[in-house]
Amino acid sequence: MEPEDVTIAIRPLASAEIPQLWELWRAAGLPIRSQGRDSLAALSRQCRANPGGFLGAFAGTLLVGSVIASDDGRRGWINRLAVAPEFRHVHLGARLLNAAETQLHGRGLSIIGAHAHAGNHASRALLLYAGYKPMGDIIYFSKRDSDEA
Repeated sequence: MEPEDVTIAIRPLASAEIPQLWELWRAAGLPIRSQGRDSLAALSRQCRANPGGFLGAFAGTLLVGSVIASDDGRRGWINRLAVAPEFRHVHLGARLLNAAETQLHGRGLSIIGAHAHAGNHASRALLLYAGYKPMGDIIYFSKRDSDEA
C-alpha cells in the first residue's frame, strides 16, 4: 500500500509511545542525544510537562511522523519535526506543522518560532511555504552542560 493510500491520524503521543520516537527520528535522519535531552527518561519528563505538545502521525499503529510543540510562555516553538522517508511528499510535514500551530494557538500564543539547520532544505522550504520568515538579524547562541545536553 502506498503512503498516499493510507489514512494518517495525528494525535498527542501517549507516554508509552515515546520510545517509538527514536526509531522514527533515526529513520528521518535526526540526531539523537540518547544520554541527554533525548534520553527516554528526559523525553517522558518533557512530555508530562508539555501536555498535548508531543504529536504523532500514525498509519494504523505505526508512528510515521512527529513534532514537538512547546512554549516558553511568550512564544511557541516547533521542534523535532520528523517524517518517515516513505511518507514524505504526501504533505505530512505540513499537516504536522499545522497541528502543532493549532496546539500552540490553543495556548493563546500568537508568535511561533522554528529552527532549521542551514543545510536542511526540506524543512526550510516547508517553513517558508507555511508563512514563516527567516529572521536574519538573529544569531542563535547555545550554552550546554555537555555535548549530549
